[in-house]
Amino acid sequence: MRGARASRRVVTRSHVVHRACGLFLRHGTVDMDALAQDLAVSRATLYRVVGSRDGLLADVLWELGDHLLDRARHRRTGTGVDGVLEITRYFVTALRGSAPFRDFLRAEPETARRLLTGGRVHRRAVLAQRSILLEAGERDRLWPRSGIDDLAYLYVRVVESALYAELLSNRRPDLGLAERTARAVLRQTP
Repeated sequence: MRGARASRRVVTRSHVVHRACGLFLRHGTVDMDALAQDLAVSRATLYRVVGSRDGLLADVLWELGDHLLDRARHRRTGTGVDGVLEITRYFVTALRGSAPFRDFLRAEPETARRLLTGGRVHRRAVLAQRSILLEAGERDRLWPRSGIDDLAYLYVRVVESALYAELLSNRRPDLGLAERTARAVLRQTP
């Protein structure tokens, strides 16, 4: 009877996301067949754990982006508005320099646009930016807490307009313009 039962491999969403991050860094995408094989599970099990490829890709993009954002926060030397812009500058430069990320944008532009600017990745970016603004604002009393959510949203949209310019409007990114605009948004008075 023991041989008649197939052993089942149990995987968690966090384990799947971790392995998918590795695939993304090597290939600039996440192939669900390759991931299932890597995890030694069936595609059905993989989809049962993650729900959808888009949901998994959103988690992968956020996981990798969040690590990059943490590095940028730790490298920050400035304070206030300049410190916020310094974090963004490091993040944008590193992300644009990432070959897997560029490959993903080029190979799957519709998926990238959908996930990065309108879904979970965007919402998480706004929350992370809110945290960065609160850190800078508390220390330097720059922004009232009551408007911080709107400020974080606007700031992220400005950064996205440069970071994903090719996806949004077939334009080349103008990082200088984006930084000047982001600075103006941050310096706005309540």
